[in-house]
Amino acid sequence: MLKAVIIFLLVGYLIGCIHGSKVAQLLSGIDLKKTGFGNAGASNATLSLGWKYGILVALIDIGKGVAAIIGAHVYLADITQLTEVQVWLFIYIVAAGVILGHNFPFYMGFNGGKGTASIIGILLAIDWKVGLFALILFVIFSFVTSFLIVGVLEFYLVFCTATYLWIPGVGPTIIALFLFGIAIILHIENIKRLMLGTEPKVTSAFKKKK
Repeated sequence: MLKAVIIFLLVGYLIGCIHGSKVAQLLSGIDLKKTGFGNAGASNATLSLGWKYGILVALIDIGKGVAAIIGAHVYLADITQLTEVQVWLFIYIVAAGVILGHNFPFYMGFNGGKGTASIIGILLAIDWKVGLFALILFVIFSFVTSFLIVGVLEFYLVFCTATYLWIPGVGPTIIALFLFGIAIILHIENIKRLMLGTEPKVTSAFKKKK
């Protein structure tokens, strides 16, 4: 069991290490780790390079979350000796690996993105209806308040709540809360800037020409 947990976590981690920011760097010539807030995620791509690059990075990072969960589902479907609780535990272990790989990729000195796009892909793959609902709220909250961090916190709240209510076993809920905790820690500076009134607004990204 422990060996399987390690393998699933490692596979998820390696998938998470596939970064949309690297594609953006190849196209723009700009390293997101050295511009804006020094973050290799979709939010910094949007604020630093404009909404087109933000969408590109987001789609890649969302896609790897979707691919990891669907791949885990397909693989685990053939292992009949696993219970439903065990299947969902392994799926959430893969999900945790993806987020850890995105946030702490080994080739970036373990300093990558913040996992927002990837957690969106993960929830969409786990339950597309709940994921779509959370994504719509994410967009609404982000644009109404004009702060991405508000949408991020909302999405994680929906993710944790949905996991607790509908996913069997206590393991997935613990993992979801763990990932939420990591997100809060990585967004501490955003939260501080939000409280100080210096957090960049969503609308600023649409003023970027390149």
